[in-house]
Amino acid sequence: MTTTIGIAGITGRMGQLLTEEAQAAGAALSGGTSRANPDLAALAARSDVIIDFTNAATARATATVMAASGKAWILGTSGLSPADEEAVEAASRQVPVVYASNFSAGVNLVLALAERMGAALPAEAYDAEIVEMHHRQKVDAPSGTAIGMGRAVAKGRDVKLDDVIESGRNGHTGPRKTGAIGFAALRGGQVVGEHSLIFAAASEHIVLTHRAFDRRTFATGAVRAALWAITQPPGLYSMMDVLGMA
Repeated sequence: MTTTIGIAGITGRMGQLLTEEAQAAGAALSGGTSRANPDLAALAARSDVIIDFTNAATARATATVMAASGKAWILGTSGLSPADEEAVEAASRQVPVVYASNFSAGVNLVLALAERMGAALPAEAYDAEIVEMHHRQKVDAPSGTAIGMGRAVAKGRDVKLDDVIESGRNGHTGPRKTGAIGFAALRGGQVVGEHSLIFAAASEHIVLTHRAFDRRTFATGAVRAALWAITQPPGLYSMMDVLGMA
């Protein structure tokens, strides 16, 4: 049976790419929401799965609709607050949810490596810094992918990112704290996404970098996640689960 995919925010740049990739994967397109047609509940009713790359401001309302719909939800929106993420987790108790900071297969391999490097390179000797750059229209910082990198390093070091994060240094900050994970966010032009994870020790630097040149890589991954999610029981999944790397 053909999978029917609905796209939240279908008129945006990602929406258009998702439309193309869904059709290329052999799925049927059930339509999408837009500012002119915002009825997500109606879209979910005629879809097997919803792909959502919209706005963090709508995350909690969307979570309520998706939980009631019984349909799978692929969420790629960045900048979610802790309260937003709690709503997403609550929805995942009713429906399968794939929530990822980045749907690129390459980025998820980098995240897996970041966790292993965090575990192997002790915080006392290797300072972890994350530098990211995106287009000038991006509204949240650090990016969701950068936060994902930080969480991976923190997990490898058996700490919580919230306890060691240093973001947006300015002025007289004093010496760097041992064990901190630092973030720097750059914005300009039309950069799709660049992320570098740096482990800096006294005698060596190790840099892990991913550059995206086309947003299509995110759309391809999201459609892959959608086709995978419809076969899963309710739960909160990541792209690592989709790729069989969890």
